[in-house]
Amino acid sequence: MYGKIDIQELAKFGNLEFVAKQVVEGFITGMHRSPFHGFSVEFAEHRLYNTGESTRHIDWKLYAKTDKLFVKRYEEETNLRCRIILDVSSSMYFPEISEEYPLNKLGFSIYAIASLIEIFKKQRDGVGLTVFEDKIGLDTAIKTSATHHRMLYHELEKLMVKQQENLNRKTSLTNILHNVAENNHKRSLVIIFSDFFSDESLEEITDAFLHMKHNKHEVMLFNVIDKKHESELNFPNKPTTFVDLETGEKVKLQPNEVKKSYQKEVSALLGELKMKCSQFKIDYVEADIREGVEFILQQYLIKRSKII
Repeated sequence: MYGKIDIQELAKFGNLEFVAKQVVEGFITGMHRSPFHGFSVEFAEHRLYNTGESTRHIDWKLYAKTDKLFVKRYEEETNLRCRIILDVSSSMYFPEISEEYPLNKLGFSIYAIASLIEIFKKQRDGVGLTVFEDKIGLDTAIKTSATHHRMLYHELEKLMVKQQENLNRKTSLTNILHNVAENNHKRSLVIIFSDFFSDESLEEITDAFLHMKHNKHEVMLFNVIDKKHESELNFPNKPTTFVDLETGEKVKLQPNEVKKSYQKEVSALLGELKMKCSQFKIDYVEADIREGVEFILQQYLIKRSKII
C-alpha cells in the first residue's frame, strides 16, 4: 500500500493547490507499489479492456509494460460531471484547532476536495462545488477550465481561514440535497462531505437520497468523523463538559460512565444510515480525519471505474 502523506507538513510550504498537487502526485506514485496499480499514471487516457470488444484500440506498448490490456480512451469517453457538496455547519469545526489537533473535520474535507479537483483535472472531468450549512452559501457551475479550478481553490481557501467563526450554525441537509437534485439536470456523480449531524430524521434524509437517484444521479457519501472522539468517546476519564456546536447546549459528565451506551447508540445510528445507503445503491464511506486523504482518492477512483 501507499504511504500516508502528511498534509499538515506540506501545507507549510505552499497554498491549497500546491498541497493538492503534492498529495495527488504522491498518491499516483504510491499506486504503482500497491494492489491498486491497475490505475496507471495515465488513467485519464486508458481504461481496462473488456473481453469481447474490438481490439483495435488496445495500447500494446502499455501491455508490454504492465502485462494488462488497456484500451485508449478518447476525450468524450472520459467526461464525467461531478458535484461536490460540502457541509460547513458548526459541527464540522470539531475538534478545536490546536497543536495536538491541527486538522478539524472541515479542514480534512477541504484537503480531500482540493485533491479530488486535481484528479478531475487529470481526467478532464467537470466539477462543481456546493457549500451549505442551514442554507446554500456557494453553488458553482460544473466546469473543466483552469480558471474555474482556481476559483474553486480560492473558495476553499476562504473556508480554511474562517475556522471558529461559524458557531451555532445548524445543518439542513435534506433541503440542500433536494435543491441539488432539482437544479442539476444532467446525470452527475454527487459526492457529499458531511458528518451527518442533523436534527432531520433518517426518513427525511432518505427521501432526499431517493430524489437524487430518481433524477439518475450517482451518489457517494463521505461521512467525515473524528472517530477517536465522536465514535469511541475516547476522552480522559474526568468530569468533562461537552458542547453541541450547532445549538450551544452543554452537558457535563464522566466519559467512562456513558462510553459503552454511547458507542452502542452511535453504532446503531450509523448502521441505519449504512443500511439505507446499501438499499438504494449509494456508496457510503466512513472518513476518519486521522487517516490520510489518499483513502478518499482511492475510494473515488474505485467508484469512477464502476460508472464510466
